[in-house]
Amino acid sequence: MERNNAIDFIKFFAIFSVVVIHVFPRDSQIGLFILDNFSRFAVPFFFTASGYLFGKKIMHTRDSIDYFKRYIIKILKLYVCWLFFYMMYDVLILYKVATDAPKEFEQYINHFTFLDLIYYGTGTSGYQLWFLTALIWSIIILFSFFKFKKVRLLLIISLILNLLGLFGQSYSVFYDFPISTRDALFIGLFYTTLGFFFANDNFFKKSRAITAKTYLLLIFIFFTVQVLEGYLSEKVLSGSHGEYFISTIFLTTFLFLFALNNTTLGQDLFITKVGGRALGIYIVHVVFISIFDLILSALKMDHISDNLFLKLFETLIIISMSYISYDLLQYFKRRLSGLIKTS
Repeated sequence: MERNNAIDFIKFFAIFSVVVIHVFPRDSQIGLFILDNFSRFAVPFFFTASGYLFGKKIMHTRDSIDYFKRYIIKILKLYVCWLFFYMMYDVLILYKVATDAPKEFEQYINHFTFLDLIYYGTGTSGYQLWFLTALIWSIIILFSFFKFKKVRLLLIISLILNLLGLFGQSYSVFYDFPISTRDALFIGLFYTTLGFFFANDNFFKKSRAITAKTYLLLIFIFFTVQVLEGYLSEKVLSGSHGEYFISTIFLTTFLFLFALNNTTLGQDLFITKVGGRALGIYIVHVVFISIFDLILSALKMDHISDNLFLKLFETLIIISMSYISYDLLQYFKRRLSGLIKTS
């Protein structure tokens, strides 16, 4: 399958947006507020890209079950390894700062639930790992519907679930959904299925009828609407801090279709290469944010959180450190695999 440079190009801005959301404080500054709501397209785009690439492979391979198994095992191994890493990091920090370390360690271990570990991907400081568990369950459900040739039905069902899930997020001011909706069922499943749907060659041909200028105009419109939805939800209606919106669905759709119809966008650019490592940066970046915050706290420099440009600079540092560290991990992993094979 030919590599789509545009997807990796947009992934760079998506991972930048994720780090922005996690680095910037949720305060009243209008610049930070706009930047935060502007960035909400990122995780839906990652799910859509994952569904698309999975779909391309599944639709053009003879043994779809074998590929499905290998895909799930790959993501599962990634989740388990980094879950263990963040647990160890939490324990290390706990013993560094706790007054009664053994007692707090016991409380830390006991606070995990079965659902936290196998479904929500929560419970550690690596809160971003929820993406991996949501992707695993989304792919399992998606593949099941694919085998029964009911992907269109799943797209409708998952869209309804996604809309319902918004009442546990941005639209909780109208009705506060009683359960957490940051998960596979209410977020990951729809966007992963959407991406899978885009992998269909017939649909792709139809999408080419829209010009690049039209796509860019639609993307600009829905970026604006997304920010306005965030403003109305939080500032006007005094609702909870925004997560995802109805406009996010349209924004993600047009952004991804634009990428599919402009495959050479970003070709040979360094940021496109960085975008290709977006998943690694996504997994690693939270620990660097934590370390950065601990250093600032020790130096009594927490006040820089109020400065937009310093926080943007911090964002770039976090992305750079995450990219380099994950690249090094992959290098050592390849070397270790080579040594094992030759021994």
